[in-house]
Amino acid sequence: MASETQSSEMLTREQLFHLFERFSVLTSQPDVKKRIVDAVLDKQEAVAVTTAIQEEIFLEMGVDPGFGISCLGKISTVYENDQDLVIHFYKFLAKEEMACDEAELGEEEFAEKMRHQQNLQEHQLEMLKHMRKFNLDDQSAILEKLHQQMENGNYESETSILSAEEIEEIVQRKVTPLFSPS
Repeated sequence: MASETQSSEMLTREQLFHLFERFSVLTSQPDVKKRIVDAVLDKQEAVAVTTAIQEEIFLEMGVDPGFGISCLGKISTVYENDQDLVIHFYKFLAKEEMACDEAELGEEEFAEKMRHQQNLQEHQLEMLKHMRKFNLDDQSAILEKLHQQMENGNYESETSILSAEEIEEIVQRKVTPLFSPS
């Protein structure tokens, strides 16, 4: 007897959390990491393997794999008011990207990328701590400048940081008029 798989409606938040957790567990296992690396060495896309893993999880869950994958593309709109779910979804996407990077870059390059990412996050945290010293209007001006800088830099990660000096300059400009009427 062929069992039926879910192929309509939207996946529930419980189903999505199950997918996210199961995917995280699987992609942390050495045999699954090797599976992704082997695929890359065989000139396949790493993301094709991570997608296949997601499809296998959907089958375990009784969800049609194609339908399940299509639901992933709708999470941000269907669950836009569920901050917890959306955060877990973005963590899931980051986990998938990391699994692909680890397979594609190799051990040394991946470790270097992780060190670079850690360094960047430490700088961002320092910047945010420094920003908290200012009032909300100043913080808004700083964030606006940061947004502008990131936009101009095509959202490259290095553009997501302002130095303490740059922050001080933004606040100074905000409170110092460009001209004073005589």
